[in-house]
Amino acid sequence: MANNTADHPPGNSVAEGNHDGDFGVTTADLRSLMELRSAEAVNKIQDTYGDVQGICRRLKTSPIEGLSGNPVDLEKRHAAFGQNFIPPKKAKTFLQLVWEALQDVTLIILEIAAIISLGLSFYHPPGGDSEACGQAGGGVEDEGESQAGWIEGAAILFSVIIVVLVTAFNDWSKEKQFRGLQSRIEQEQKFTVIRKGQVIQIPVAEIVVGDIAQIKYGDLLPADGILIQGNDLKIDESSLTGESDQVRKSLEKDPMLLSGTHVMEGSGRMVVSAVGLNSQTGIIFTLLGASENDEEKKVKKTKTQDGIALEIQPLKSEEAAESEEKEEAKPVKKVNVTKKEKSVLQGKLTRLAVQIGKAGLIMSAVTVIILILYFVIDTFGVQGRSWVAECTPIYIQYFVKFFIIGVTVLVVAVPEGLPLAVTISLAYSVKKMMKDNNLVRHLDACETMGNATAICSDKTGTLTMNRMTVVQAYVGDTHYKTVPEPDVIKPETLEIMVNSISINSAYTTKILPPEKEGGLPRHVGNKTECALLGLVLELKRDYQPIRDEIPEEKLYKVYTFNSSRKSMSTVLKNADGGFRMYSKGASEIVLRKCSRILDAQGQPRVFKPKDRDEMVRKVIEPMACDGLRTICVAYRDFPAEAGEPEWDNENDILNDLTCIVVVGIEDPVRPEVPEAITKCQRAGITVRMVTGDNINTARAIASKCGIIQPGEDFLCLEGKEFNQQIRNDKGEVEQERLDKVWPKLRVLARSSPTDKHTLVKGIIDSTVGETRQVVAVTGDGTNDGPALKKADVGFAMGIAGTDVAKEASDIILTDDNFTSIVKAVMWGRNVYDSISKFLQFQLTVNVVAVIVAFTGACITQDSPLKAVQMLWVNLIMDTLASLALATEPPTESLLLRKPYGRDKPLISRTMMKNILGHAVYQLVIIFTLLFAGEKFFDIDSGRNSPLHAPPSEHYTIVFNVFVMMQLFNEINARKIHGERNVFEGVYRNPIFCSVVLGTFALQIIIVQFGGKPFSCTALTIDQWLWCVFIGVGELLWGQLISAIPTHHLKFLKEAGHGITKEEIHEEELTEGADEIDHAEMELRRGQILWFRGLNRIQTQMDVVYTFQTGQAPVPGALRRQPSVVSQHNDATAAKTLSSPTHVGLSSSSSLTNSAGAAPPAAAAASSSTAGN
Repeated sequence: MANNTADHPPGNSVAEGNHDGDFGVTTADLRSLMELRSAEAVNKIQDTYGDVQGICRRLKTSPIEGLSGNPVDLEKRHAAFGQNFIPPKKAKTFLQLVWEALQDVTLIILEIAAIISLGLSFYHPPGGDSEACGQAGGGVEDEGESQAGWIEGAAILFSVIIVVLVTAFNDWSKEKQFRGLQSRIEQEQKFTVIRKGQVIQIPVAEIVVGDIAQIKYGDLLPADGILIQGNDLKIDESSLTGESDQVRKSLEKDPMLLSGTHVMEGSGRMVVSAVGLNSQTGIIFTLLGASENDEEKKVKKTKTQDGIALEIQPLKSEEAAESEEKEEAKPVKKVNVTKKEKSVLQGKLTRLAVQIGKAGLIMSAVTVIILILYFVIDTFGVQGRSWVAECTPIYIQYFVKFFIIGVTVLVVAVPEGLPLAVTISLAYSVKKMMKDNNLVRHLDACETMGNATAICSDKTGTLTMNRMTVVQAYVGDTHYKTVPEPDVIKPETLEIMVNSISINSAYTTKILPPEKEGGLPRHVGNKTECALLGLVLELKRDYQPIRDEIPEEKLYKVYTFNSSRKSMSTVLKNADGGFRMYSKGASEIVLRKCSRILDAQGQPRVFKPKDRDEMVRKVIEPMACDGLRTICVAYRDFPAEAGEPEWDNENDILNDLTCIVVVGIEDPVRPEVPEAITKCQRAGITVRMVTGDNINTARAIASKCGIIQPGEDFLCLEGKEFNQQIRNDKGEVEQERLDKVWPKLRVLARSSPTDKHTLVKGIIDSTVGETRQVVAVTGDGTNDGPALKKADVGFAMGIAGTDVAKEASDIILTDDNFTSIVKAVMWGRNVYDSISKFLQFQLTVNVVAVIVAFTGACITQDSPLKAVQMLWVNLIMDTLASLALATEPPTESLLLRKPYGRDKPLISRTMMKNILGHAVYQLVIIFTLLFAGEKFFDIDSGRNSPLHAPPSEHYTIVFNVFVMMQLFNEINARKIHGERNVFEGVYRNPIFCSVVLGTFALQIIIVQFGGKPFSCTALTIDQWLWCVFIGVGELLWGQLISAIPTHHLKFLKEAGHGITKEEIHEEELTEGADEIDHAEMELRRGQILWFRGLNRIQTQMDVVYTFQTGQAPVPGALRRQPSVVSQHNDATAAKTLSSPTHVGLSSSSSLTNSAGAAPPAAAAASSSTAGN
């Protein structure tokens, strides 16, 4: 087999002078070329261009030197071939968001009621004012008053407009924030290209056609290209084709590399042939744009349901064809809801909101019925009148008034502010978490994090500094506790060691001089290899001349590092036709393949299994117990006379090695980690370490971090042992066996990515313990993708992480530090508490307002709180209160309690006690004022006033007192765990203070100058003082309530439960079936659309790629819009669906086939030398 590389034209063929002529190939030619696959593509390149070099020549680029980087040349390329930028989908305009906010059912009912009320107020029937209509017509003070009937309708419409604008503005700013976040993620993505012979990193958007890009394990390809040289390259193309098998790329068989695909193994160089909208990803995006317009036309015919956001599940490729036929046979709309889509909190809120909504609906219906019956019986029964035609409009006016009162009760019952509170709280947290080095990709992740009960963390880079240095070595039969001087090592041994390390490592790995004077040298690329290169430098040698002498093109074959090999080998062809192979890897694995070792004289001597065991005992274990990672460097010669070995037979090739040196590499624990882990343990979170390292190293680091404490009963297992314990004879994972292992497991060493995924899935699916575990996982390698996807919250490393890991994660740690995870837990708990605070406040308002409106209406035929006043209290105050309570900053005390768990109710007993306790106080005060207030204040009674009577002082006082009590209760709502000091830390939250003062100021304006629209009259200073005094009573009453111990109040029920264990069990059983939360079922039945706010949180801009292998992409593809759920899943349009966030593993069930589905790639970077 020849080396996988092409011949190079001499010199740099950028052809500086030749800027006048166009390129020798057009965009269309390249585009048609990129649509071909494997053999077809190879033939086409040979027929049209001769070889890849021919394409390079026509694109005026050199395969070795790359482009010149000349701005004129780059500009020309932009003009000819386009830029590497795919314009994002147009954001929704503000008007579209306003239109969406108007779809809210309660608002629609209010609008209709207000319009009817407006219409009737302008209609004056002839003779309508006659006595014949009874008291209905009588009592109108004067002409001017009856003319003012339109005000109420207008005021309702006005408040509806305000609510709609606030909601729309909120959505708009959230969308804007989200886009900002997206663009930040995109800007941070850089890619390695060669320009002027220098390897540099440039932002993905600056890549042009003709660039020579270096690709390596873990990259997400940013543009289409054609392979120039590759080592053992395997690509996961599932995001385009839906096929989960990895595709082998080579010059002879398949050199076509497509944008949006993931490099799973190996490395290489490619010439960029298409960028932006001309690349395969871009073509699909263009189609999505086109098909979206057709979709929208179709969707307009079928009313979409704006309920919970549903995600289109990627079909598994084998089933794609079958399901397509089935779909055509029966056009049933089949909707799959993925588990990940709905967070714990949303589930609980959905249920709670549905319950409250039902209760409100019943209350409002009963109110309207009672009012109408009372009126009818009183007018036609008691007074014995007959229905006269000319009185009809007046009666209708009464009925409309009753209807408006009913709607008002409904409006108050439905917690309008809830979606808003959730949105504000999450958006605020996400913004602040950026400062704490957490870049949140999915909004609900930060709330889920507050419930986390387990964290499975990598070791390298997360718990340790990821700055590796060689500190011990075993060479020439001697164990050196510090790096030896070069003169103690035999020159022959030193020579072969330096060569082996320099050549058998990724050429992208380098040690650069420090940025600042006196700083540490910069490590670029794989950190383990940096440590070995550092050893070369310490031995007063240099690796660069060796690499210059043997450039990458001269490497005959490379076996790149992956998690199953746990080693890397490079083969060179000698002048005499023989071969030499250099290997390095995890010491216990490589030593097992060694049959010789270099002795003190630098001569190979036989190395028997018993020698090996002794070496493990005397060298490797002591190194590992010091927390060092051990790496063995070895070589093998293949004599020329034996002919060319069978390179694909790895077991024979990687055998019979000669050991040169075993080194111990130290990666110090980050100084802040032990404290962070102690915080986690205090907060009831178990930290487990999952690493590819040797068990002794892992155990040493775990005890340094405080993951395992002396004297505790815990397990430290190796991957092999772990699998033996959890799998049955057939090799299947059994949940019962896993349940015996995971509760005590603290360290899983020498683990493969599959083990990590199995562990995470096992913990999540486990039913041991009271609550289902919520698991967070950290990962940096491509192979961590499945585990990151499966976990409730996946953390990817921002610095060391590969693109694939970032793609699969929910939160990116921009500083790769474990302490940032602890901050995320704090923020998550804070979100949860903020929403509970808001609920406590909101439900008190609702309970009181509903009861007052209901009883008032039944006893006095008129709600004491008018529709507009209710709207002010409910919508405007709720909006402000959600702002105030949802932006409380977190405190360390949040980490002192255990996690809530999945089925902990939203409203605890303490909160229920607060809600009911304050409701009692408020109701007693309001009813006292309503029925005896006129005597107390010595004013006219406002009860039983006629239809268009002017506002009375009496009812104004009732309204004002009600608002004052809510205002002071808002301060009480700041604490939900029964704390006494409700003012604690209030100055740290300027938003809260300004909202409370602002509401107070607005209330003064409404009462003093609101007049007819708000049914208010101006109050005197005495009356105001009394109102404020009664309000302050709330604070004192709150102290009284918190003095009552909750455990005595057994009768209090909790509300807003999560999913119970039995239901979880059912869900587990039907995991493959359509999983739809029961609350969603109810939502669907009831078509309750006011729930929209919650699902907007999930503005995950998923793109569903559709692609057909080998041909032009299929027209007609679907894309889920951020907040609209199209139930119209046109399955025939999308041949094979697979969303990029599913890292090419079709669905959670396919992940369980572990080895097959989990890509066997490494957990560090390109060619690292042990897991992580």
